[in-house]
Amino acid sequence: MSFHRWDGDALILDVHLQPKASNDMFAGLHGERLKVRLTAPPVDGKANAHLLAFLAEAFGVAKSQVILESGQQSRQKRVRIQAPRQLPADLGLTVRPA
Repeated sequence: MSFHRWDGDALILDVHLQPKASNDMFAGLHGERLKVRLTAPPVDGKANAHLLAFLAEAFGVAKSQVILESGQQSRQKRVRIQAPRQLPADLGLTVRPA
């Protein structure tokens, strides 16, 4: 199993979030999930909002195209990115099927 899959033109990511990190970055795998380190604290939804903004920038889409599907109160999250315009090279993602 992989940390990502395609659902039509949407990319679904399974993420392990590490809040209050020293910088924002993709940090490899954490089990079967993509580990994302963020500087935002896990308070009042700040880490979730920061995650969505970070992913929107990384995948070249508007923030409104990044949806937190599950894990609002957890470090284990599932995120949907609608029609990503770019795929970060360091993640080794497969291109969406035609």
